[in-house]
Amino acid sequence: MRSRYSAFAVGDSDHLFRTWHPRTRPAEVSLDSDLIWTGLRVVEVGPDTVEFVARYQGPSGPGELQEISRFERRAGRWFYLGPV
Repeated sequence: MRSRYSAFAVGDSDHLFRTWHPRTRPAEVSLDSDLIWTGLRVVEVGPDTVEFVARYQGPSGPGELQEISRFERRAGRWFYLGPV
C-alpha cells in the first residue's frame, strides 16, 4: 500500500500498473496531474485488505480519499485487486 501511495505522489504510473493485479487492472494507468498527494494514514490492516486515508491538494482545495483496498499475494509479491 505504501509503495502504491508513493507512486501516486511521485507520478510513477508504471509502478501502479506493475503492482495492479492482472485480473483487475485497466489497460493503462493515468494519473491526475492536478492532484498533489500530501499524506497517507493506514487505518487498519487485515490479512488481504488495507484501510487507508490519503490526503491531497487539488484545484478545489484539500481533500481525502478513504478506501479499503483488497490485495492478493502472487509469487511472493502483493498485488492490488481493487476497493472492497
